[in-house]
Amino acid sequence: MAEAIKEDIVKILRENENPLSVKEISLLLQKEKGGSVCPSTVRSSLLHNSAKDGSCIVRVSRGQYCYGFVGRDDRDVWTWRSQTVVNDDCLHWLREQPPSSIHAIVTDPPYGVVEYREDQQAKLRSGRGGVWRQPPSFDGHRRSPLPRFTTLNGSDKEDIFAFFEALSVELLRVAVPGANLIMASNPLVVHIVSSALEKGGWEPRGQLIRLVQTMRGGDRPKGHEAEYSMVSVMPRSQWEPWIVMRKPLDGTVARNLVKWGTGGFRRISEDSPFGDVIKSSPTSRKEKQIAPHPSLKPQKLMRDLVSASLPLGRGVLLDPFCGGGSTVAAAEASGITSIGIERDKYYFDLAADAIPKLARL
Repeated sequence: MAEAIKEDIVKILRENENPLSVKEISLLLQKEKGGSVCPSTVRSSLLHNSAKDGSCIVRVSRGQYCYGFVGRDDRDVWTWRSQTVVNDDCLHWLREQPPSSIHAIVTDPPYGVVEYREDQQAKLRSGRGGVWRQPPSFDGHRRSPLPRFTTLNGSDKEDIFAFFEALSVELLRVAVPGANLIMASNPLVVHIVSSALEKGGWEPRGQLIRLVQTMRGGDRPKGHEAEYSMVSVMPRSQWEPWIVMRKPLDGTVARNLVKWGTGGFRRISEDSPFGDVIKSSPTSRKEKQIAPHPSLKPQKLMRDLVSASLPLGRGVLLDPFCGGGSTVAAAEASGITSIGIERDKYYFDLAADAIPKLARL
């Protein structure tokens, strides 16, 4: 009973930007639960849990509480308005969170996991070696580094499946019933990641296709370009798959919407449902200058996805692979509370600087 009310209180605090009084928390719990809630029980839980080291219930003043982090170094947590970014490993962070506390997940993970290992990131930043390759110049323009997923061996693919299966289980636990999971992928690994997520308990809901002209593929045989001028080693990539999953519903969609605020996608308008094919430009130079992350997605795309992920426009959105902060910035621009997790301190600091600037675009 004590643990259950604590989890309910954490959920209420996380969904509200400003500190709340015991009375306000009690009324919100009563509204959500559809029955009476004893304020003294709420007060006891708040006092007991806010006094614990490492508690995410923070007493900001007498009778006023908010969601936060106690006992962490300030450098590890960045907050701005209703947005939070935590410098932590996502699996570690997820295991500390209460169940049924996240309403949607929109994320652009390391497509193959391998490319964001510390050794591979060191090679990327030095500009040489590793799974990241520097494509040849095109029409005089230097092209951005791309991870070479064709180099993945059988062991790498097994590691990818194991990681995303473990991630799937933790995400399922913290997600509310009916929560949407929208995850960027790559044509060469999407089948592996999708299978792992489904094995972890998520329901497949199709894929979103981002139509975007990229610089991946279309190259002639290396070292023999003139000899085989009419040959491309791989098709020129002009699309990007985004995996769509849903946590199993709590009853019907209508009941789920009433109880959890989830279970579907927010329509573009009454006449236009959210579609599974999205025309998208590459990330603009201006955005890349603000947040120079190798996988930064454009704000227009991320705002469309963030908005669609929460059918009633409310709840807490999670990006467990925050990177340059594009998802969190899109949430702020869309009036949605979000949490981003980023294990790399370099990108954590980058995101903290970039999010307010991206959100203002």
